[in-house]
Amino acid sequence: MDLPTATEVVEALRRRADGDLGYPAWLTDPCAGPLAEAFAERMAGKYGWAADPALVRSFNDLNQALQVLLHICTEPGDGVAVHTPAYHPFLSTLEVMERPLRPIQMEPDGGSWRFEVPDLTGCRVLLLVNPHNPTGRAFTRDELTELAEHAERHDLLVLADEIHADLVYEPHRHIPFATILPERTVTLTSATKAFNLGGIRCSVAHLGHPGVREALESQPPFVYGSPNVFGVEATVAAWRHGDAWLERTLALLDRNRRTIAARLPGTFGYRVPEATYLAWLRVGRPGMAEVFEREARVRLNDGADFGPGGAGHVRLNFATTEPILDEILDRLAGTHLAG
Repeated sequence: MDLPTATEVVEALRRRADGDLGYPAWLTDPCAGPLAEAFAERMAGKYGWAADPALVRSFNDLNQALQVLLHICTEPGDGVAVHTPAYHPFLSTLEVMERPLRPIQMEPDGGSWRFEVPDLTGCRVLLLVNPHNPTGRAFTRDELTELAEHAERHDLLVLADEIHADLVYEPHRHIPFATILPERTVTLTSATKAFNLGGIRCSVAHLGHPGVREALESQPPFVYGSPNVFGVEATVAAWRHGDAWLERTLALLDRNRRTIAARLPGTFGYRVPEATYLAWLRVGRPGMAEVFEREARVRLNDGADFGPGGAGHVRLNFATTEPILDEILDRLAGTHLAG
């Protein structure tokens, strides 16, 4: 986000820097003590999910967590089902690790998106990104229940990336997949997206699947790293004390997502996202991200990087101030019309 960090987080980091920077008491605790407790408190308070803190493990970020879990729980050739277009680092992970992508294609549906689940025979994993990046879809309970039925039918491990859960707009709701299919689900999340903390490198995984717990516990204790005190301090402060900041930020993001709808021409095919601070825009032809950067001086993500359904689109991050967003939209509209 192009926004300042919550005061509560900054103050927590200052207190830690002014205090003890030695080994924390929780260093050898695989659940990372206060991190697991804060996660469980937040899940219960915001989503009514009684997550067990004893099942929480820490990682540097979600990409690391995903790669570790795929490494210890799957083999090359095991298929991974993902809603597409999809977060591009995940697609790169699947390609490098030789886990074939099975697309669950997102299709425009009025002002939102829909999908139909294909045959998942041969898949080992459902990688569920909810809320969805890049479309901003917050999946409904009916949709999640359908996905759970497919996971049961095909004996799938569900890796649920719920990092944007705190960025869902009214009247939509985030529903943790673990509340629907707990013993097949590993929930991956972090405070980094909602609280603008990308550099702290701290995330958690709630290991609902007993086989995943056994596989991870069989590994050397520090082979995948361990949390650092600043990452834990920032995350705990955000989850326990940052909601006033988050409420103000959500109000700004809500205005911004509606401003885009009011300002951009209909040719951009913009559907107001139900969650996230990302706008998925149809620009009609490949290579427009480069054109916008060169001619409008606006840097966007090229939709082609997001896999099936991404070509001819760009992704815009609208987590910025209103004057800057206005300038961005003026430049995009002018360049698009000129082209």
